[in-house]
Amino acid sequence: MGVHADIKLVDHDDDGVDLAFRSDVLSGLAQQQKAVPARWFYDLAGSELFERITDLPEYYPTRTETALLDAHCREVATLVGSGRAVVEFGSGSSVKTPLLLREMDAGAYVPIDISGDFLRQSSEKLAEKFPAVPVIPIEGDFMKPVSLPASVAGLERLGFFPGSTIGNMVPHTAIDLLRSMRETLGDRSHLLIGFDRAKDVRRLIAAYDDAEGVTARFNLNLLARINRELGGDIPIERFRHVARWNEDWSRIEMHLEATDTIAFEVSGRRFAMDQGETIHTENSHKYTPNQARLMLQAGGWSPAAQWTDSGDDFLIILARATEHRSAP
Repeated sequence: MGVHADIKLVDHDDDGVDLAFRSDVLSGLAQQQKAVPARWFYDLAGSELFERITDLPEYYPTRTETALLDAHCREVATLVGSGRAVVEFGSGSSVKTPLLLREMDAGAYVPIDISGDFLRQSSEKLAEKFPAVPVIPIEGDFMKPVSLPASVAGLERLGFFPGSTIGNMVPHTAIDLLRSMRETLGDRSHLLIGFDRAKDVRRLIAAYDDAEGVTARFNLNLLARINRELGGDIPIERFRHVARWNEDWSRIEMHLEATDTIAFEVSGRRFAMDQGETIHTENSHKYTPNQARLMLQAGGWSPAAQWTDSGDDFLIILARATEHRSAP
């Protein structure tokens, strides 16, 4: 079937700048606690760096979740049935997707990702591996409802959201996203989703501040992207990567910390930072199984099955769309 022409849902100005990227960066840098949403890590360079992170010895989530999917995707396929359109939110390299598609008689595969170059590369590779499955990439922001292509209108859907990406969002945003996915996928749909479980803080810090420094380069690449795409002059060499545990929120936070007092410009606007001030770039919340199930229920999903590893490091849950009804 091959790769269908990709659908673009990203708005750009006349210079090719992503309008949402510019808006998020400028508003985030104007806050008292400066912050840029983690989704903007993933230009082509950032996506490639993240793939390197997933192979690091300290970074347990990818290999643990991959082993779980390898062991249980046949059961998932039996539970959801054949002919579904598999819709992957934030598909990245789609490295885990073959574990699912090889067990399913899928009607189509629809990867959604904000990094267009990386999306097209991974879609072509997947189409070669599964030539009987139509691959229909959508370049867009999955944080809001997505209009799926007409070619999958008659198919029931299985949403796929691996990697504990849900943990990048504060709880109310995560619930909003789950509701948005429920709207995108529709009635009778299912969602297969990964959650990183709460565990020893030392292991968590190591996973987000590796000895080789790949995560640091991944974090700092965000500044390089801002400089390149938004006409910035941020002195990248005067920032350092910081990973810290926030007990109150049960999350690892990633920050970019100014090592000196600095001033810089982005898209014609001036900003200043004191030594020690940070730009908050990512959260990674860690959940207990009960918390994960409650979040799904709040987002319009009813957990149907779950699997975890022997070390209780990671959790994958298959949920079905909750039927709309009046509360008692």
